[in-house]
Amino acid sequence: MSDPAPLARAAVLGSPISHSKSPLLHTAAYRHLGVEISYTTIEVSDDGVTDFLSQQGQDPGWVGWSVTMPLKAAMVPHMTSISTRVKTLGVLNTVVITQEGDGRRSFHGENTDVDGIVTALKHEGITRDEPAAGTFAVLGAGGTSAAGLAAAAELGFAHAVIYARNQAKAAATEHIAQRLSLPLTVRPLSSFGEDLRKGLLDVVVSTLPPLAADTLVPQLPAQHDSRPVLLDVAYDPWPSALARAWSERGWSVTSGLEMLLHQAVRQVELFTANTWNPAAVQNDADQFLMVRKMRSAIGLHEGAEALDR
Repeated sequence: MSDPAPLARAAVLGSPISHSKSPLLHTAAYRHLGVEISYTTIEVSDDGVTDFLSQQGQDPGWVGWSVTMPLKAAMVPHMTSISTRVKTLGVLNTVVITQEGDGRRSFHGENTDVDGIVTALKHEGITRDEPAAGTFAVLGAGGTSAAGLAAAAELGFAHAVIYARNQAKAAATEHIAQRLSLPLTVRPLSSFGEDLRKGLLDVVVSTLPPLAADTLVPQLPAQHDSRPVLLDVAYDPWPSALARAWSERGWSVTSGLEMLLHQAVRQVELFTANTWNPAAVQNDADQFLMVRKMRSAIGLHEGAEALDR
């Protein structure tokens, strides 16, 4: 008798990783689909990528990896192929693993963070028709800021601004904006409040680490008719000081859990593409039910996450 096929496996890689909610999201989706994929967390540091790929990464059964900080750029050179999006941004958050006919495996890099940001903002009514219009602000210049720029381009914004303490680091994203044909301005983080008071910003995506945006609260104007929308990628603790202050002004806020949810939905579609029940071909009712179960798994109710929880 031949050996049984290895159990299909997926995992989220990063450091630190124990706090990740990705296993809750993915497990809920695979149970809904009736697909047997085991999903775990694996601690992998920036300098441990090569060792992981040559050791644990060689185990049988892998269908894909979710990739979080600090590995989003470090994993890119190890890919067999990358999507146009990853080529443009230089960072990935998803690796799709395929067994080739000759026994070799291929690693395809994708970035579903963009899908997460776009969908979360669309749920807040952020859409743009031609011609491009509005200004999209990104706080921070890390790996997720690149996904923010791609989301700005896909949503049809006319201009983007990156606010960062390290402007030299932020300036390194200018080539990304050029590839996206998105006009970009780099500004010091200290000028964020001034631009808000002038009503220059329509959407703000904070990619700063947890608690790092707290110092921006004193910069916020008491009120403003422009009512900008905030997506705060940092969701633990929630609400952040920035999100609470934003909500107190009557401005729309959505948490990073919304982004996390929707980027995971796209990952599930990619990881189940070769199974008996691919998520991407579900009918609308089944897709809605899957997403609802994923929401429930992380305690996220329909609509934006309540600030009083």
